[in-house]
Amino acid sequence: MLALFPAQMLNCLRRCWLLLLFIPFAAVAQYPPPIAIETEHVSLVLGVGDKFKLYQTYLGPKLAAGEKLVLYSRHEAYVPAGTDNLFEPALRVIHADGNASLALEYADVKIEKPLGNVIGDATTTTIRLRDPHYPVEVLLHFTAYFREDVIKTWTEIIHHEKKPVVLTSYASAMLHFDARQYWLSQFHGDWGEEAKQQDSQLTSGIKVIDTKLGTRAGWYQTPSFFLALNKPADETSGEVLAGSLAWTGNFRLAFEVDNQESLRLSAGINPYASEYTLPANQPFVTPEFIFTYSATGKGQASRNLHRWARRQGGTLDGTQPRPVLLNNWEATFFNFDEARLDGLMGDAARLGVDLFLLDDGWFGNKYPRNGDAQGLGDWQETKTKLPNGVGHLVQTATKEGIKFGIWLEPEMVNPKSELAEAHPDWILRQPNRPEDLYRNQLVLDLSNPKVQDFVFKTVDEQLSQGVAYVKWDCNRMISSGYSQYLGKDQSHLYVDYVRGLYNVLERVRQKHPHVPMMLCAGGGARAEYGGLKYFTEFWPSDNTDAFERVFIQWGFSNFFPANTIACHVTNWNRQQTLKFRTDVAMMGKLGYDIEVDKMTADELKFSQQAVEDYKRLSPVIWQGDLFRLRSPYEGNQVALMYVAENQAQAVVYGYSLHTRFLETVLPTRLQGLDPARRYRLTEINLLPGQKAALPAHGQTYSGDYLMKVGVLLHNSDAQPLTSHIMEATAE
Repeated sequence: MLALFPAQMLNCLRRCWLLLLFIPFAAVAQYPPPIAIETEHVSLVLGVGDKFKLYQTYLGPKLAAGEKLVLYSRHEAYVPAGTDNLFEPALRVIHADGNASLALEYADVKIEKPLGNVIGDATTTTIRLRDPHYPVEVLLHFTAYFREDVIKTWTEIIHHEKKPVVLTSYASAMLHFDARQYWLSQFHGDWGEEAKQQDSQLTSGIKVIDTKLGTRAGWYQTPSFFLALNKPADETSGEVLAGSLAWTGNFRLAFEVDNQESLRLSAGINPYASEYTLPANQPFVTPEFIFTYSATGKGQASRNLHRWARRQGGTLDGTQPRPVLLNNWEATFFNFDEARLDGLMGDAARLGVDLFLLDDGWFGNKYPRNGDAQGLGDWQETKTKLPNGVGHLVQTATKEGIKFGIWLEPEMVNPKSELAEAHPDWILRQPNRPEDLYRNQLVLDLSNPKVQDFVFKTVDEQLSQGVAYVKWDCNRMISSGYSQYLGKDQSHLYVDYVRGLYNVLERVRQKHPHVPMMLCAGGGARAEYGGLKYFTEFWPSDNTDAFERVFIQWGFSNFFPANTIACHVTNWNRQQTLKFRTDVAMMGKLGYDIEVDKMTADELKFSQQAVEDYKRLSPVIWQGDLFRLRSPYEGNQVALMYVAENQAQAVVYGYSLHTRFLETVLPTRLQGLDPARRYRLTEINLLPGQKAALPAHGQTYSGDYLMKVGVLLHNSDAQPLTSHIMEATAE
């Protein structure tokens, strides 16, 4: 029949037919297939849709292989400012011509799988976006840790304009959620009351958790949180996302519920006073945002993060042993000499610990460090205290069969110091303003490479003479901050300070890759994974009252594994028994800050046995799975446990806080055990002459019984602030 048509009509029909054939295929072929970022149990799916924008299609439980996804073009994955966005943007750029708009279109994707495509290892997906009119590119990086069910994401911004552009906001990540309700668990506090949990429902509008402190970023707010979907989550139930920003500086977490009840989460560096002028061809790399998803409550989310931190570099040498140490601070404060320290190292050896830590007060000569008002920055041994230097102390420790560690605060300076006199230009302080002191000190300018060299040299000199442990302190936030080095780029200070710190830490780790170091900031103000990857542990609080520490350590345990949380037995509250103080410290990474020579014979014997038991059980405590059984926020009976990966051993803790008269005591159901195995229970950490008080001591039960019925971990007639530790061993 086509032959009956004139040639022109035939050609027209052919063109129209080809056009009809081409259009649907073009519509299908113009967009690439969905991009799946997956772990063993979690899927994050992104897709390219309308106007070549990148959209978040799904985040939740792992999808079946080959599942066909419908692309919903609702939530742009990384939203720029200045075009059609009406809510919180992830990125805002002012171009060299003054235009403050940005549009991001999908360009390509690169997937780097493990060598040999080994299932179970990390896979990194990099999605490149670009502006169609300006030479600006944004790279979204995602590393999925298969076994740990953790995803790490960060952003790289680069441009090729002739002149610099200005970044006024630059989030590490943006995630989107659609649920009926949203519940946030945040952790906040102050000095001595860190990591207090606070739960709230997110409602219409935006909630921001941020800090502007510069150095001690987590002093008031922490960069870690839980987000529950549809209903509040508890330890064992509920959809929950756990997130943590890895940045040792100003951070910002924003949670915005829009007009359609969708939630937009953005996390990154706080752009406050931090507009960043970016030259051409120089990448701006944001910090990493680490998150995990759990459909079975907060407990599983915590365990995911713990395994990731230990195995994937969230903390230094996370699968290796840590030293149990004795600190001299409470025994001497600033008042000591060489002979006193030699004696304390002998006490450390008697106690059975691995290392002696010399705290503040060992340095300065023109301005000896006999208090906190002078000497900070002058890192030479005080000759009147240590005539033979640190080398002598290292030798004494070696003779005692232990190692020697030292306290440093290398980022700070007292105005009354030789360093401040020699290098006033190295100090952050506003010109034409009164000096703003805090704890009698100021902050060194780590944006300055010369200051970075000084800080590295300070640490390297100690480690090079045999020091085997460093407590790296930071007791000062940035206030009245002005850098003589940065000149007109003052808005770079908060970013470049942290980058300078990381540069120093990289250099330290290149030369001294495995020396244990504690990350301290007057407590837990630096409890975050940006700094922790260079350290083996962090100091959660200067408050070592054991009752308070139950809450503080509980809070940090939501995001950090036990081997990173330094917990010391001290005499802060002598009304608490030594057993209670010890049992609480054994929840995390055990240490001591106590006068051993003033212990009674029974106290010393108990402590020696506690150290011995802790070392024996530390593989379970440090590498096992944590199950929080009873929260201190829900009652006076607190319980938690660690279970070995092979389920052959567990350590169970029970703390009775301010127990009320005739308070009902019920069995605690254990978790994480093998229901088919039988476990023998043994109460440990008993004082000399004390008998086991728990009925389950010496008994054997199936894992099924222990998890369904449970055992008593508290006494009905318990006095306030008492505790029990139970060891469970599979037979």
